[in-house]
Amino acid sequence: MSLLSAVADFLKPPPPPNPLVQRALDRVAEMVDPLLKVEPGFEKHLAGPVEHALGYCDGLVAALPGPIDINRKAFASDPLVHALFATADDIDQMLGRSQAVRDFLAEPCSWEHDHFYAMFAARRQQKKQLGMEQQGEVIRNDVPQTVLFFSGQTLIEPSCQLETTLQELRCKAFQSLLYTFHAHVEALRQERSGLRTDVSLERAHLTVLRGQADGREYEVGTRHLAELDSQLRNNAEALMPAHLISALADYLRAPEPALHLTPVSITVDRLGVIRDEISDDFSTHTLNFPELTARDRRLHLAMLARISRDEALEAVEMVRDQQHRFMLI
Repeated sequence: MSLLSAVADFLKPPPPPNPLVQRALDRVAEMVDPLLKVEPGFEKHLAGPVEHALGYCDGLVAALPGPIDINRKAFASDPLVHALFATADDIDQMLGRSQAVRDFLAEPCSWEHDHFYAMFAARRQQKKQLGMEQQGEVIRNDVPQTVLFFSGQTLIEPSCQLETTLQELRCKAFQSLLYTFHAHVEALRQERSGLRTDVSLERAHLTVLRGQADGREYEVGTRHLAELDSQLRNNAEALMPAHLISALADYLRAPEPALHLTPVSITVDRLGVIRDEISDDFSTHTLNFPELTARDRRLHLAMLARISRDEALEAVEMVRDQQHRFMLI
């Protein structure tokens, strides 16, 4: 009886994935290839890796620091916010020009709270310059310096509730993983198209060469065609649904190379000049923040931010007025 029970348990179909994993599986088929969903074993082979990737995205979002206040007061008092913007006016420009902020403020729910939350992102940059530097009682000119600054400041997924922003960021993180794999699949498809063209051209070339007195060129062309045919077969095999599912499962089990946070620590003075160590006169500060590496391989500082709704409204109106006056000139 126990043997029969064991056999019955073995033959029993696995329980359906939880709703969150099921929605993620639907998203996988939608973004990678709809034919994957009809492939036998689609859920069986991908449910576990998808659940692992979702957990990884949860941990990634949970590791974001903040939320920190981003406003003029913080620009004056918080060394990190001061480093993120060249001037306090740039904070208003970021808020006023952000389409995500404009769309959020147009929604009735934006009036539920005095503040809203979002993920702040910016690209870290460095530039070389010649500046002044005091060494003891001597001030030296034309001293080579490296200056830290940031560009492309933006706000992502603004919401009145921090948990809503976090949930949207988790979804975006998982989608970023799928976009990266989708790009890999598209590259295989483009390679297949190119190989098909190359095979057709080589066959046409061999047809012209066939029967000519010098057979060496024909022999070389034949070997080249065989190589192209082999590459095309390997490519076609990699694009088979079963192989795509296997490759995607391996990818989702180890998503770190495609999406990860790297801690960064830089010591700068009030002017953004990078220093080797903190000085005794409190004129330098060590900035600690994570940088996010995603599918485009570019690094972005990433953290959670809290923004005043009224300040954002004023910034949007200010930028709108500036744009209107520019159009009238």
